[in-house]
Amino acid sequence: MNESETQSARTLLIVEDDPGLQSQMRWCFDDINVLVAGTRQEAKKALTKHAPSVVTLDLGLPPDPGGTSEGFQLLADIRDKSPHTKIIIVTGREEREPALQAIASGAYDFYQKPIDSQTLQFAVDRAFRLAELEEQNRVLSEQSTGNTPLPGLLAGSPSMLTLCDQVRRVAPTETNVLITGETGTGKEIIARNVHKLSPRAEAPLVTINCAAIPENLLESELFGHEKGSFTGAHARKIGKVEAANGGTLFLDEIGDMPSPLQAKILRFLQERTFERIGATQSLSVDVRVVAATHRDLAEMIERNEFREDLYFRLSEICLELPPLRDRGSDVFLVAQNILNQNDSGRAMRFTQEAVEAIEAYAWPGNIRELENRVRRAAILTDSDRITGDALELAPSNSESVRKLKDVRAAAESAAINKALTATGGNMSEASRLLGVSRPTLYNLIEKYGLKTDAMEGL
Repeated sequence: MNESETQSARTLLIVEDDPGLQSQMRWCFDDINVLVAGTRQEAKKALTKHAPSVVTLDLGLPPDPGGTSEGFQLLADIRDKSPHTKIIIVTGREEREPALQAIASGAYDFYQKPIDSQTLQFAVDRAFRLAELEEQNRVLSEQSTGNTPLPGLLAGSPSMLTLCDQVRRVAPTETNVLITGETGTGKEIIARNVHKLSPRAEAPLVTINCAAIPENLLESELFGHEKGSFTGAHARKIGKVEAANGGTLFLDEIGDMPSPLQAKILRFLQERTFERIGATQSLSVDVRVVAATHRDLAEMIERNEFREDLYFRLSEICLELPPLRDRGSDVFLVAQNILNQNDSGRAMRFTQEAVEAIEAYAWPGNIRELENRVRRAAILTDSDRITGDALELAPSNSESVRKLKDVRAAAESAAINKALTATGGNMSEASRLLGVSRPTLYNLIEKYGLKTDAMEGL
């Protein structure tokens, strides 16, 4: 779904018993479907019929307009029937305590009167955006056990969906595959999918981490050894290559393989034969090789640290995993999926400030770091709301949001002045050029205190 389709599909329910405020709030939104309800019963009908993603709720509803009993009952109804709906409490400045109580009861946010169109638009847009991200997460979580995008992998960004398509195309072949990407991006998950989607899926996937085994033991781990071939070799040992016969051999962190072993692996790839240490007879195996590394093998080749001929043998097909910071909204989808599987036994969610902090952070440790931070926060947090502080991420977005609003205000002011000047102050023509309604244009002119030559005499 593209951005314009997403916008047009958005539905907002305004629950407000004051007709004047109903109209004022409705005028704030031009590009979404707006519904209005003045009572709890009307709101419940609208919820059932239209399933809005976001609701603005005034707690003072008839027959208790001076209290909050009806509003809190409706809040409970929404949480019970539609737990994913984002509820924004609209309250007067003197009613902060009930608003905070509503947040504790499951509301998403609160907004204080008097109505400011831009601030309300910003709050509602944030709520829609979070609702859409959570919906994507639920869809992808359901798909993660099927074949879209790939088992065990959450992916919604174009780069990751392209990668998933490449895996499906490559897996049925017999070509060697090289998977590259930063540490913690999920290279082993890709390797497992290459194996599971191949004709070798019923045979073993054998993994060896070339960086985790001492150099003097790595050759024995790979090719095995005969009894008595070296001190401590008390019995014959079958190596990983032999154990993978008929299946897939996954050479993780191939960039850390010592140079002498690189030559032996190259020979194995060329001839599909090998000898156990201490043996004189060659053995042949039917093995597909998948390798992975976080290192830049091209640079290593330049420094004579990695064999170029081995690189070309391994990289018949190269799959590159993007870092988490380049995967757009995927970062939140992955974080929410991790949180959904927390060990606390509680249903937990991120605050908006935490979502902004997650998306602003560069994640140098990628998914592995994200898992550690989210799981630690879920264990150590007493409430059901995970904050940026709990994730040990600074709320770095607050200042950028303020600056973004300043930039937006300046841009909107300039556009309005330009439209009014071009139309000679004709409000209908100016609103048409700007793509907003006349009430919205009036609100913006009042908000920014605009006055141009074209408006003199209006």
